[in-house]
Amino acid sequence: MATERSLGALLRSLQSSSDLQDVFTLLPTATSLLSVLGNPLNITLLASRLLAAPAIWDCSVDLLACRKILGVFNTAAIAIVQSEASDDPRIPYTRPRKIEREDWVKAVVGGADEKSPRWRHTILIGGILLGFEGQNRQGLPWHVRRKLERALVTAAQLALEELDPRNEMDGRCVTMVLNYCFELLSDSEKSRLDFDLWLPVMINSTFASPEGLEGGYFLGTVDKDVVEAPGKQFQWSAQSDTFARISAISSSPLVSALGPLSRLMAHAIESAKDPGSVAQTLDHITDFVRTLMVQWRLNKLSEVDRAEEAEFLDAESLKTTIPSLWRLLRNCLYSIVIVLRAVLGRVINDHVLAAHRSAPFLSMQALHILRNLYFISSRMGQNASSQHMFVTLTAVDILAHYPDLAENFLRSIKPSELGQIPDHPIDRCLDLFFLNTSELFTPVLSPTCSEELLIAAAVPYLPAGGNNHLLEIFEAAHSAVLAVFAIPENAAVASKHLPFYIDNLFAVFPDNLSARQFRLAFRTVIQVTAPPSPIANTQRLLPSILLEVLYDRALHASDQLLPQPVQGEGPDLGTSPPVSEQAALTLALIDSLCFLRVEDLEEWLPLTGHLLNAVTGSDMHKLCVERFWEALSSGEMDVERAHYCVTWWSTLGGRELILYGAEPGESPEPDEAQGAYMSGAIGGVARESKL
Repeated sequence: MATERSLGALLRSLQSSSDLQDVFTLLPTATSLLSVLGNPLNITLLASRLLAAPAIWDCSVDLLACRKILGVFNTAAIAIVQSEASDDPRIPYTRPRKIEREDWVKAVVGGADEKSPRWRHTILIGGILLGFEGQNRQGLPWHVRRKLERALVTAAQLALEELDPRNEMDGRCVTMVLNYCFELLSDSEKSRLDFDLWLPVMINSTFASPEGLEGGYFLGTVDKDVVEAPGKQFQWSAQSDTFARISAISSSPLVSALGPLSRLMAHAIESAKDPGSVAQTLDHITDFVRTLMVQWRLNKLSEVDRAEEAEFLDAESLKTTIPSLWRLLRNCLYSIVIVLRAVLGRVINDHVLAAHRSAPFLSMQALHILRNLYFISSRMGQNASSQHMFVTLTAVDILAHYPDLAENFLRSIKPSELGQIPDHPIDRCLDLFFLNTSELFTPVLSPTCSEELLIAAAVPYLPAGGNNHLLEIFEAAHSAVLAVFAIPENAAVASKHLPFYIDNLFAVFPDNLSARQFRLAFRTVIQVTAPPSPIANTQRLLPSILLEVLYDRALHASDQLLPQPVQGEGPDLGTSPPVSEQAALTLALIDSLCFLRVEDLEEWLPLTGHLLNAVTGSDMHKLCVERFWEALSSGEMDVERAHYCVTWWSTLGGRELILYGAEPGESPEPDEAQGAYMSGAIGGVARESKL
C-alpha cells in the first residue's frame, strides 16, 4: 500500500512540477519504484509518465536529461538482476509481490506508447537492454533479448524516418542510445538500420551540434580568457568560463563516448548503400577541421611554439588547462582518423568511389583534412598512430596514380612564401606537413615540380638545425631534398643543387646535425652520384671529389664526443651510440663504399684503412673497425665489389693495414724500437677487436 501511495505522489509531482531540477531529484524514487512495483499496470503507467512528463520534456531538454532518464531504466533493470540473484532478505530491492522478469520487461516496454514520440522510446528500451545485458550480465532469456533488440532497432529506425528538422534533439538522442547499445545488437538487427539515413545524423550530432563539438568553434572562444600574467606569460585559468565549457564538452554524452561513436560512424560508412552519403560525410568533416584550424589560429595559444611553452605559459595552464584542451583535440583527431580510414576503405573497395572521377578527389580531400589537423598530430609524432599512417599512405598511394592531380594538390598546399621561414608556428607546422607529404610523392612528380616546390620549400630550412623551434622541420627539409635527388629522372635537378647541398651539409655538421643524420645524408648523396645514377654519366669524378672532401675533414676533425640529441627532439632518441666528429666522418666514408665502382675501391679501401688508423680513442677506433668489417662482409657489396674486397684484404695488404697499420710490404709486427707507427694502430687492441 505504501508503494502505491509513493507512486501516486511521484506521478503528481511529475505532472505538476515546473522545475526540471526538482524532477531530477525524484528520479531515484522512480528507479526504486520501477524495481519494486508488483502490478504490471503500475509499472507501465510509471514508464509512460517518465517518457511524457511535461516537467521533463516541455522545457529545453538536452542529452544530459535524456541520459538521466535512460539511467532510471538501466538502474532499475540492474536492480532486478541483483535482487533475484541474491538470497539475502535484507537486499533493498525486495518486492512485496513477485513479478516474473519477462513480465516486468513487457510491462516497462508497454510504457513506450503513443503519448511519447518514438525517439524517447529508444531511451526506455535501450536502458532496459543495457541494464540486463550490459557488461556481460546476461540477465534475459534469449528470446526476450531478441525481442528487445528488435524493438530497439524498430523504434530507432522509425524515429530516424520521422526526424523533426526544427528539433535536432531526436536524432542526437537516437545516436546516443544506439552508441551505448550497438555492441549488444546481433548482426541481423544491425543490418536492419538504414545507415544512409543515420550517418548524416551521427556526423552532425557529433561534430556540429551544441551537444557535440560545436563545429569547432569552442576552440576560438578560449582566446578571451587567455590573459597576460606576471612575467610576460600567458595564463588560462582553471576557474575561467571557457575552461568550464571545455570540460563540459569533454564530459558530454557524445564526446565522452567519442571512441565507440567513431567506430560506429566507421561501421555506418562501410555499410552505407549510397556512395554519395560517404562523400557527404567527408564534406562535413572537411568543414569541421577547416573551422577548427581557423579557430586555433585566432587563439593566442597558437602563437606559442611547442618548444617555448615552458617559457611563455604559466604553471597552472601547463598543469591543468592546456593538457585538458590538448586531450580533447587529440580525441577529435583520433575520431576523424577512424572515419577517414573507413572512407578510404570504401574508396578502395567500392567501384563507384574507386572510379577516376571520385577516388583522387576524395584522397585529396582526406589529405586536406590531415593538413588542417596537423597542428594536433605533429605534437604526437609521425608514427604515433598506425591508423593515422594508414590513412596518410593510402591517400597518397591513391592520388599518386594521378600525377597531374598530385602536382595540383601540392601547389595548393605549398608554403605561402617560398624561400622564407614564416614567423607564426602554425605556418611552420603547415610547412612541415608539406615537406613530409610531398616527399611521399617524389617518384611521380616532374623534375620541374620537384625543383619549384620541394627544393624551394626546403632551402630556407636546410641550415636551420641549430634552432630547437625548427629541428623537426629541418630534418624534414633534408629528407625531402634527398628524396628528390634519389629519383633518377631528377638527375639534372640534383646536379644543379648538389653543390649547395653539400656545402650546407658540411656547414651544419656537427653543430646542427646529428651524426646519424649526417651519415644518412652523405650516403644518399654518394648513392645518387655514383653509377648507375644518370649523374655519373656526366660527372664521373663527383663521388671521389666528395669523398676527398670528407677524408680531408676527417683527418683534421675533433676526437671529442659529440653531444647526444635531447630526448624528444628528433628521431635519434639516444638509440645511436655517442661518437666523435672524427669517427662520424669515418663512418660516413665506410657507409659509402658499397656504391663505388671497383676501380674507385682500389683507391678508397687503402685510404679508408689509413683513416681508420688515424681515429683516436680505442672505443672509437673499435667502433669504426667493426663497421668496416661489417661493410665488407655482411652483404652490402655486390658480387664484383665483394670479390675485390676479399682480394684486397687477403693479397693486397688490407689485413696488415687494418690490423697492424702497416703499409704493403712492411713487417706486420714492427719492432718496438721503431716507435709508434700510426695513431690508434696498436696491434694488441686491433687483435682484441678482431677477436
